[in-house]
Amino acid sequence: MFKKILATVGIGAAKVDTILQTEHLQPGQKFSAEILIQGGDVEQEISGLDLALMTKVKVEDDNGDYFTNHVIESWHIVDHCTVAAGELKRIPFEARLHSETPITELNQGLNQTQVWLATGLNIDMALDPTDKDPIYVYPNEAVRTFMQAIERCGFNLVKSDVEKGFLQASTFQSTSGCYQELEYKPNASNLFDLKEVELSFVPEAHKTHVLIELDRAFRGDGYIDMTIEHDQVNLSQLCDQLEHLLN
Repeated sequence: MFKKILATVGIGAAKVDTILQTEHLQPGQKFSAEILIQGGDVEQEISGLDLALMTKVKVEDDNGDYFTNHVIESWHIVDHCTVAAGELKRIPFEARLHSETPITELNQGLNQTQVWLATGLNIDMALDPTDKDPIYVYPNEAVRTFMQAIERCGFNLVKSDVEKGFLQASTFQSTSGCYQELEYKPNASNLFDLKEVELSFVPEAHKTHVLIELDRAFRGDGYIDMTIEHDQVNLSQLCDQLEHLLN
């Protein structure tokens, strides 16, 4: 009886850990993991096990800006199971990273982008153990080449963050409930009438959409968008397209 009471208040509770085959991924890439549930001092009934792909988003409201956690995608792993005292359960898991997962691996500017996998057990009448595993997200070839092109056009990346909301353009819209903004400033050799350029990417399986926000010194702000087919990525062509769009 005493051990049963200890279990309901979370003492000696089961613990969970997710072991990723690799934490270095690109948006849309498949990943494999093994979820370990380690039993505590007593047998416990687990009412659910969930895995969530998370990021930190900036929210703007009347009280100012603040950051909060956002679920990009979630997976329900187990509905119900019993974990015996000291038992180790191993659950294999495979999924695909959401195609709109923000990029974390940027080599310039103030990088406020974070992405992680959160694993949680739902134990009736008990404290909920959680596990948090960082994900290092790299740009796909189209995004990487586009970033190289805008740098060749005379812009430097100064800031990256993720904002809450959806993007919508003439030919595409986002689905994850958040979007990453890469903020670029012109360098001394820049020839365009621009104070700032912000890029947001919406990748799909075979193409990547780009929404470009232009902050012009004399002509006001504006938006343009374009789509890069993954089998037609070419740095020189992207530089030419960007120069035309930015003029």
